[in-house]
Amino acid sequence: MRRQLAGELISEAIAMSIIISFGDSVAGMYTLYSPSPYQTAYWGVCIAWGLAVTMAIYATGSISGTHANPAVTLALALYRQFSWKKVIPYWLAQVVGAFLGAAVVYVLYGPVIDHFNAASGLTRAGGGAAGVFFTHPGLAVTPLHALSDQIILTAFLIFGIFAITEQYNEMAPKANSSAFMIGLLVALIGASMGYLEAWAINPARDFGPRFFCFIFGWGSSALPSPGNYWWVPIIGPLLGGIVGGAAYQFLIRPYLPSHLRKLNPE
Repeated sequence: MRRQLAGELISEAIAMSIIISFGDSVAGMYTLYSPSPYQTAYWGVCIAWGLAVTMAIYATGSISGTHANPAVTLALALYRQFSWKKVIPYWLAQVVGAFLGAAVVYVLYGPVIDHFNAASGLTRAGGGAAGVFFTHPGLAVTPLHALSDQIILTAFLIFGIFAITEQYNEMAPKANSSAFMIGLLVALIGASMGYLEAWAINPARDFGPRFFCFIFGWGSSALPSPGNYWWVPIIGPLLGGIVGGAAYQFLIRPYLPSHLRKLNPE
């Protein structure tokens, strides 16, 4: 049992390190280069994040189910009978994986980050290039508004994941295509709502890299961050996971024909 749990935690950490290694790298290409290949092709950023999620699922899904998101783990514990004893260990593994993913990005882009900050008259302590690693509110978005955004965006994410993986949903993708569809769901959220606050929708995705940056020179610009924003991408997605999971479980699942046939066989 301990060996199995250890494997699941390693799997979750690796999944998050994959997602952050590729996701924050594409954020680096968007932020650090001028002209950036993505400034006029933002959909490419969204697809890269989505494919990172897809790759992580294909790599680790058979071991841990690839939650790769504390909001997903919480929703599965609430609505899909995931063991509550594993929730905190999964969360910790996810944050560790995101931290390690940020370290990979730093190794790759460290010289580019320093060049960007020098050329722009910025410093790490002043938040220079911070957008490569973690999220912040966009145009005209206050932290309080961002909290509501994160609840809504993550609710869409969890609702979609539940629909894609529902055993009684006859319209769900078949075989191993669910990983690709979940990746497209992440890309869709980013493409339609990502500019609001860089669509964290995942506490580990934001906090792991944020903590890495706190240690490696960004200091208070990472934690607690301007406006004490650091807690918003944690609490918002967790609440959104509860809302999105409940919406699917109580508004859609009870009425699925396959589910009804099991409850009332003829």
